[in-house]
Amino acid sequence: MIVVRNLLKRFGPKIVLQGLDFAVEKGEFVGLLGPNGAGKTTLLRILASLSRPSQGQVQIAGYRLPAQAAQVRRRLGIVSHQPLLYGDLTAEENLWFYGRMYALPDVKPRAEEVLRLVGLHPRRGDLVRTFSRGMKQRLAIGRAVLHDPDVMLFDEPHTGLDQDACAMLDTVLSEIAARGRTVVMTSHDLTRVADLASRFDVLSRGVIVASGTREEIGPDNLLRFYRQAVQSEGDV
Repeated sequence: MIVVRNLLKRFGPKIVLQGLDFAVEKGEFVGLLGPNGAGKTTLLRILASLSRPSQGQVQIAGYRLPAQAAQVRRRLGIVSHQPLLYGDLTAEENLWFYGRMYALPDVKPRAEEVLRLVGLHPRRGDLVRTFSRGMKQRLAIGRAVLHDPDVMLFDEPHTGLDQDACAMLDTVLSEIAARGRTVVMTSHDLTRVADLASRFDVLSRGVIVASGTREEIGPDNLLRFYRQAVQSEGDV
């Protein structure tokens, strides 16, 4: 579902991703781990067609980036550090707007379903600019799953969420995985990602330095696996 070959991304003289290879099979849930500055967000932005690679090949669902970005975006759901919501629209109006962009045939009932899923149905008629950070994050998650995409990209999605919202997100992520969707999620919370992902890749200094499935690593060894990977690269 995702194929990345020899990916290079530079910002001026600084190289963030250097010759990175990364592949995700259909239905895999990959926890993308790594220290700050390793390039995790940059990689997700390239996969989301929000940033262009300096060199290398990127394919999602058989479509090449950046040339076929429009086809890729129809198959993606994205939760990033920016909620990408319209503050002067209500919660339900935001979902109606995005639903029409994705040409959903029954956008209003689907929006109702998603608002209940993320716990915002009682606030569906309120302007998003009145929402807290956590509520905006809930709605951003709802927007990302609205069109039931084939590939989901989550960049630190638990950031800004309280415990109830984190539990809601974990339920949504588990449901997505159970439906066979492909997920890539960055996280610094190893405890949460350990319960969700089927595979764990460690990104350090712009390349994948370690990769293993849940079965290969073991249920209680993710922290050790992560520490060994980054320490071998000299990262903290």
